[in-house]
Amino acid sequence: MLHNLKSHTIMSKANNFIFKGLKIVSWVIFVGLCIKAGSFILNFIFSIYNPEFVQNLYPKLDLSEMYDRNKGAFFSMYTFILVISTMKALLFYQVIKLVSKINLLKPFNRFVSRQISIISYLTLIIGLISFIAQHTAKNLQFHGYNIDMLNPFWADSQAFILMAAVIYIIATIFSKGVEYQEELEETV
Repeated sequence: MLHNLKSHTIMSKANNFIFKGLKIVSWVIFVGLCIKAGSFILNFIFSIYNPEFVQNLYPKLDLSEMYDRNKGAFFSMYTFILVISTMKALLFYQVIKLVSKINLLKPFNRFVSRQISIISYLTLIIGLISFIAQHTAKNLQFHGYNIDMLNPFWADSQAFILMAAVIYIIATIFSKGVEYQEELEETV
C-alpha cells in the first residue's frame, strides 16, 4: 500500500511537471503564431498600399506580381493565408485553455470534453481550408502563376484533417467518460 502511494505521488509530480511544460510550450507556440499572423496582416496591408516595401518585411511574401495580374487571385490567396494563420493561433489558444484548466485528478468533465471537441473542429477547419487553398493555388499554377512561395502555407492540410479525426475520437471518448462519471455520481 505504501509502495502504491509513493508511486502515485511520483506519477502526480511527473504529470504536473509535464503539464507545466505543455503549458509553456503551448504559450510559446501561441505567441509565435500570433506574431506570424500579425506579420501576415501587416504584409497584406503593405502589399496593397506600398508594394515596394514588401521585400523588407517578415515574412517576405511578395505577391505583387499576382496583385498586378489578377487582384481576385491575390485577395483569395492572401485570405487563405490570413485565415489559416489566424485559425492556428486560435487553435493554440484553445489548447492553452485546456492545459491551464484541466484537473488531472478528475479529467472527465464537461469543460475538458468541450475543449477537446473545439480543438478537433478547429483542426478540421484548418485542414479543410488548407486543402481548398492548396487546390486553388494549383489551379492558379495551371494558369501560369508562380505559387512556389505559397505551398508551405498549406502543405500540411492532410495532416490537419487526419489529426482532427484522431482528436474527434478522443473528444468522443471524453464525452462518454463524462456521461458515465455523471451517471456514477448520481447513483452513489
